Amino acid sequence: MSTIIKATNVSKVYHKTTIPVHAVNNLTLSIEEGEFTAIVGPSGCGKTTLLNILGGLDQPTEGKVEVGGIDISNMKDSELIDFRLRNIGFVFQAYNLIPVLTALENVEFIMLLQKRSKKERYDRAMELLEQMDISDKANSKPSQLSGGQQQRVAVARALASKPRFILADEPTANLDSTSTSNLLDLMAKMNKEQKATFVFSTHDQRVMDKARRIVTLEDGTIVSDVKR
Repeated sequence: MSTIIKATNVSKVYHKTTIPVHAVNNLTLSIEEGEFTAIVGPSGCGKTTLLNILGGLDQPTEGKVEVGGIDISNMKDSELIDFRLRNIGFVFQAYNLIPVLTALENVEFIMLLQKRSKKERYDRAMELLEQMDISDKANSKPSQLSGGQQQRVAVARALASKPRFILADEPTANLDSTSTSNLLDLMAKMNKEQKATFVFSTHDQRVMDKARRIVTLEDGTIVSDVKR
C-alpha cells in the first residue's frame, strides 16, 4: 500500500496572550491508501487541529505535510484551494451543506468547481446518492432532510471528486445511534469496496469500534498507535 499522507515533526503553536499553546507537538504520522483510521483523545488534545493540518485547512508552525509526495505545508492559499479541490474530501460535524441547493446539487457542487460536464456531474452524484441509500431524496433540500440523511449527502459530496482521502471531523456527533450505525456501515462499505481512505477525529466509541487503526493523542502528541 502506498503512503497518501505523511506528516513529519509537525507542530502547531497558538499564542494566547503571552502563553504559547502547543495544539500539536512535534508529531509524525503516515496514512496509507485504504486505511479506516480514527484519531482519538480527550477534548483539547489536538485532534481537529491535526485533521485541519492534514487537509491543508491550517498550516503547521513547524514541520511538513506531504500528500501523495507533494509538500502542502507552505503552499500559497490559492494553490491550496485548488489542491484540496482535487485531492481531499471533507466531512464536518455540522454537515455544511448549501441550504439553497438540493441533495443532488450539493453533491455535484465540487464537480462543478472542477468544470466537469453536466452529464458526468449528474451520473457521479446519483451513483453516490444510491450508494449512500439516499437517492430518493436527490431533489430535497437540506431543511427537508434528517441529520443522518444530511450527513449521508455530505459523505457523498466528499467522495464526488474521487479524492485521495476523506477527512471526517466528528461526523457522528449530531446523529442518533441508528443514523450513526447506518452511516458508519455505509462508509465502511465504501472503504472496503472502493478502497476509499477515511481518517476520522472522534470521541464516538462506535466509530472507534469500526476503525481498523486507532491513533490516540494527548497534549498534541501521539501516545498510542494501534492497527487491528
